[in-house]
Amino acid sequence: MSITPDAVDVVVIGAGQAGLSAAHHLRRRGFVPAGEGGEHSFVVLDADERPGGAWQHRWESLRMGTVNGIYELPGFPVPPADAGVPARDALPPYFAAYEERFDLRVRRPVRVRSVSRADTDPQGRLIVDTDRGSWAARYVINATGTWTQPYWPYVPGRETFRGRQLHTANYVSREEFAGKRVVIVGGGVSALQLLDEIADVAETFWVTRRGPDWKRGEWTTASRIEALDGVEQRVRAGLPPGSVISVTGDIWAPWVQRAHDKGVLVRHPMFTRVEADGVRMPDGTLEHADVILWATGFRPAIAHLAPLGLRTPEGGIRVANGRSIDEPRLFLIGYGPSQSTIGANRAGRDAVRAIVREQAGALVG
Repeated sequence: MSITPDAVDVVVIGAGQAGLSAAHHLRRRGFVPAGEGGEHSFVVLDADERPGGAWQHRWESLRMGTVNGIYELPGFPVPPADAGVPARDALPPYFAAYEERFDLRVRRPVRVRSVSRADTDPQGRLIVDTDRGSWAARYVINATGTWTQPYWPYVPGRETFRGRQLHTANYVSREEFAGKRVVIVGGGVSALQLLDEIADVAETFWVTRRGPDWKRGEWTTASRIEALDGVEQRVRAGLPPGSVISVTGDIWAPWVQRAHDKGVLVRHPMFTRVEADGVRMPDGTLEHADVILWATGFRPAIAHLAPLGLRTPEGGIRVANGRSIDEPRLFLIGYGPSQSTIGANRAGRDAVRAIVREQAGALVG
């Protein structure tokens, strides 16, 4: 027996930075949580068991002094916290307080299986199927981010390695590498932060596919916005989003300076294969390794959108200003430029503005 999906104006998928920003702006515009009987309704679905988005999964050593304040959600500043407190301890309670303060009624844990069209009517509803029922929405705001999709590039022989391999998504503490030789793969912020950290207890060997393009100066809000605009051009064309660093170059941040001072900021080219005891370099030498840490980033968590058929031949989804070009009822605000926290806040606001404009236009028409 088929069950009729619950009707709602907006389904928000994900309660991280982007999803909570969108829910906040829906509340401000008069939308109410599903079941309250208001004229316009929304529901927020989150796969995690607790509030906190990706912050609750970050490694222990990522401290509040490192995250630079750009994580603040709209309308509610983060309470003061000691710079030495782990972000994963300080920020989830803030997210929980935010949900309660604005009465967002996040439903969790709810895993979204698929988003599909109810019928061929381009003004019809989208069906959001989950492990806890289905929803029929006029709009879907997808805010699933990337944290659940760590990217492991394939290198020949990776399966033969006798040591330990892990991704930054599984990193806990440098202490587990004490006295070992650790190959760190990747050129992004996480790779450099962990290079600095792990070098205090282990021998490190840093490799990247491209050499760093160091930019002196601070990693400011202005520089972040400039970088997001570069990523926006890629997703508008249907290309995979790419990383923000690929647009900005590498900022000479404090952790980079520390790694330099320790003598470990020595970049080596990417190895050609993995062997039982280490990695084979392009010049034929074997570099011994006890651990390979893949700090190689993440990919968008959007497999549930596959029934909509939006992927381009290049592997991306065409998105402009946080909205799918080929399915206007869908907003992607944890995708491309809105993967960053500042981009997420802006995208959540803009998605709701667009929805409100269209609903107002429909009433006038």
